[in-house]
Amino acid sequence: MEEAFVAAGARIGRIDLAECDFDTQSPSGLTLPFSGAQLPDAVHVRTLSSGSFEAVTKRLGILHALAELGVLLWNDARAIERCVDKSMTSFLLKRAGVPTPPTWTMESAAHARALVEREAPFGPLVLKPLFGAQGKGLRLIRRPEDLPEAEGVAGVYYLQRFQSGGTDDFRDYRLFVLRGRVIAAMMRSASTWITNVKQGGKPTAVQPDPKMKRLAVAAADSVGAAIAGVDVLVDGDGAPTVLEVNSMPAWSGLQKVSANSIAKAIASEMMNELARRQMQARAP
Repeated sequence: MEEAFVAAGARIGRIDLAECDFDTQSPSGLTLPFSGAQLPDAVHVRTLSSGSFEAVTKRLGILHALAELGVLLWNDARAIERCVDKSMTSFLLKRAGVPTPPTWTMESAAHARALVEREAPFGPLVLKPLFGAQGKGLRLIRRPEDLPEAEGVAGVYYLQRFQSGGTDDFRDYRLFVLRGRVIAAMMRSASTWITNVKQGGKPTAVQPDPKMKRLAVAAADSVGAAIAGVDVLVDGDGAPTVLEVNSMPAWSGLQKVSANSIAKAIASEMMNELARRQMQARAP
């Protein structure tokens, strides 16, 4: 990613959000590791490391502050917050009319058990970490006894109806959305229902149909993400549904099966956006 930005003509510096400080005595109100009080023109957020609630809140606060100061952020703190919290992602997808599996989120273990008793007869549920990624920590829930204790899910149960693709193997799709268009896509297949590439899923290049592309763009729009990895499953009737939206997507697996450089596309688009901003600022 850094090489792509340099090739696009940018001067870059890598910033760890943990090392960014609020400083009300500085001109901007912030102090950044490599530039002090000087602000960058743009920030491409690649990851938000884990930490205490207070630490993560402060790091997101830095991103909110940069946006308030007029810095271009992809993605901004609001989009990241909406995607890191899977329950909010599901809420916003449903609210925007984007097809997504039935989902429930609760803190009460008793409520979670009652939900499984009610819903499991209609098919299994998937228990996901609320803040999880890359297919880690997923569990298939068929009965209340399959649920872990509350401390095993950090006190929050996020349960989603298991979706079958209607085929003998397991497959779904990852579409990479950049500023309202799909720039790369792959099918992920596996011998188990967890298809993430990091968990052993096999990526294959695909050309998604217009309907799937529109669905992915609508999903990214629903959470306000300029950059998004949208996970889509097609059911046995051929209907696509959005499983998740990732605001800080990894793309190593996707890049292996994509002809065009994802990093170059992001760098080029961000530099173009900065140029547009500069032209607008100079306009009378």
